Amino acid sequence: GVELPLRSVFETPTVAQLVNECRNLNAQRPRLVAMQRPELLPLSFAQQRLWFLAQLEGDASTYIVPTALRLQGVVDSQALQSALADLAMRHETLRTCFQVRHGEPWQVIASQAHVDFVQLDTDAAALEGLLAAELERPFALDLSPPWRVRLYRLGAEDHVLLLVLHHIVTDGASQGPLLNDLVQAYRARSTGRSPDWTALPVQYADYSLWQRGWLGELEDEQSALAHQLGYWRQALHELPTQISLPTDRPRPAVANTEGGVVRFQVPAALHQRLQALAQSRRATLFMVLQAGFAGLLSRLGAGTDIPIGSPVAGRIEESLEPLVGFFVNTLVLRTDTSGNPDFLSLIDRVRATDLEAYSNQDLPFERLVEALNPVRSLAHHALFQVTLTLEASQSADLEQLALPGLVVSPLEASGTRVKFDLSLSFTEQAGQQGMQGALEYRQDLFDSATVETLAQRLLILLEAASQSPETSLGELDILRPDERRQV
Repeated sequence: GVELPLRSVFETPTVAQLVNECRNLNAQRPRLVAMQRPELLPLSFAQQRLWFLAQLEGDASTYIVPTALRLQGVVDSQALQSALADLAMRHETLRTCFQVRHGEPWQVIASQAHVDFVQLDTDAAALEGLLAAELERPFALDLSPPWRVRLYRLGAEDHVLLLVLHHIVTDGASQGPLLNDLVQAYRARSTGRSPDWTALPVQYADYSLWQRGWLGELEDEQSALAHQLGYWRQALHELPTQISLPTDRPRPAVANTEGGVVRFQVPAALHQRLQALAQSRRATLFMVLQAGFAGLLSRLGAGTDIPIGSPVAGRIEESLEPLVGFFVNTLVLRTDTSGNPDFLSLIDRVRATDLEAYSNQDLPFERLVEALNPVRSLAHHALFQVTLTLEASQSADLEQLALPGLVVSPLEASGTRVKFDLSLSFTEQAGQQGMQGALEYRQDLFDSATVETLAQRLLILLEAASQSPETSLGELDILRPDERRQV
């Protein structure tokens, strides 16, 4: 399998031309296979940056990735414990800690699984506090693999399972393989068997070695790293250091990561109109949402040059799909709203910029920051302060979590720490039946009422743009009904 850049899919009209694209890609990038292991295993570029941040911040809970599941029925805790050990034996990341040798961090992979698994009897009243405490508790990356599991027993047939992992060994796309493998192992162990799963073609350490090998060094002008950096230097030339957001308080000298979140719903009819609008411009739904978000920030005084951070899965080889690991990369999508364009033209601008960015997505964000060396500040994030994410519905993944004798349902479990001034995310509901929106914010900058108004204005703008996309950005409605009555 070959992972094609989005630009190729958009701009290659025939199957024959797509085949040629595949051949060209194979020539450019060596195939990822199990590698010969040196004595010291390097971190991936993304892990390296996160490790340094963990040292800088005292490994705060900012980089914790939780999953919580309600389990109704009788839980076989012995089978669960064995299944968790099976999971760790399957994925080397769950047996990896990060130790300094010769002044550099390295991956150290244990040969046996040691799972931090604790069962606790509790009640519904105490559960929220227990979950919150686990999400605040940091990991010692050098001492043991950074993940832990808690099983809270609320009753004989009522449990909550909490998995807490450090981002250095996981990402959003890892949840699928993590839970699917856990389910398979639990099913097997609950009937006294070992899990019978297909062997993984590669492990995360193979990816770390391969990534460094094929990207090469910045000093080598012919390397993939140097080639893509050339694009980003040009794309981000004279990028604004920070954008002006409608904050309630001046920006403090040192950012506080305490955060809040405002949740909202995008109705099905609007979801469908936005999707149709994207298709009419040969764009994606994400690009339309980006145009709307950037357009709103411009209208509220952020200027006409809006850098937005956005994650890409980074699983550029098919063999990475079933792995638990930290593959996600961050792109800086620079959105030009100058000249008061109509919304259709703004989508076209976003599309052109994003396709170029996706074609150069392999340069790790951490290497980009090192190379561009932007003004560093403890007050704000480098290169961008706002982010945008669009995710597919997780209901399909959770439907596969058929544990024997148990009814499984997801529970909300997210920490209160935030990394950016504003983080906007959408989760599509299956069958274009609407989207769940969430706007995370820094509490040292914003009041919740301000962010609620921001979310309302975004919905109003997207509604107006979907109804008449030929309207110029400055003319699109962003007023709430009560404000309109006062005008």
